[in-house]
Amino acid sequence: MATRRSLSLPIVLAIVMILILVVLTIGWVLLNVVGAWKDNQMAGVYWALLSIGTTFIGLLLAGTIIYLVLTIKAINLNRRQSNFIDSVTHELKSPIASMKLYLQTLNRRQVSEEERGHFYLCMVEDLDRLERLINQLLDAGRLEQGRIDADRENVFLDVLLRDCARTVGMHYRIAPEIFQFELQPCAIRAWRVDLDILFRNLIDNAVKYSGSEPRVGIHLRRTADGKAIIRVSDNGRGIPSRFRRKIFCRFERLGLELERERPGTGLGLYIVRNIARRLKARIRVRDNEPGPGSVFEVQIPGAIERKEPEPVAE
Repeated sequence: MATRRSLSLPIVLAIVMILILVVLTIGWVLLNVVGAWKDNQMAGVYWALLSIGTTFIGLLLAGTIIYLVLTIKAINLNRRQSNFIDSVTHELKSPIASMKLYLQTLNRRQVSEEERGHFYLCMVEDLDRLERLINQLLDAGRLEQGRIDADRENVFLDVLLRDCARTVGMHYRIAPEIFQFELQPCAIRAWRVDLDILFRNLIDNAVKYSGSEPRVGIHLRRTADGKAIIRVSDNGRGIPSRFRRKIFCRFERLGLELERERPGTGLGLYIVRNIARRLKARIRVRDNEPGPGSVFEVQIPGAIERKEPEPVAE
């Protein structure tokens, strides 16, 4: 596990520097005022020096404060990057070790057809886990790339949300009944791949962090001013209010990486936030009242009433 630097040293150092500068400033001002009072003939020079010196010390004080802020941000980023390396290492190592064990077992001894089928199924699941990790890393890398407006298309949000839920449900091998839909048909002109990534990540998080008996709500409505409001809720432990901004940061995950029960890289909600910005959408987190859990609400402008018939799933 990577060694993490403590925040205490730079914070204490910066505070001490600020206090010293304040004391020096006050003392220097008092000395100059006393000197000017004793010799009225030099009062103009004293006050000019006083103004210049005060300006420079003020700039030094501001620079010290900026140094403190930037240092804290840099250390927090280093922590998140270290957390990310821990999580990616774990995510890569676990399925590889699992597949290696299954292959060695198949190679070294005879197993029944039932066991063989079980081993193959487990290896496919491990490969799927690796594929999802790689896709998430690629999605994060593509966020900096621009989009061409010509690639936009009319996307049926109600259909897309059902498709995303079906994909996530198949991955976790859960019953479709855990998803509770309340969808008002509407469409939006956007990049389909962005919307698919955004809502798959939100629904995946809702399933991953739900309670022992998962229950995920997916709601969609269109407002009078043309906004599509999508809510994805779960029945898990919820997210404390003090962490609701941090969870959208890159590499950010709550708690220690090696003590977590759920797999992940800390990129999912970072991807969600950046895609929401590209769509000029707003996203917020709140409690799933009156029950337990959290609600992620996305507001996307430019929604229109869907008049076309719903596509028939093949």
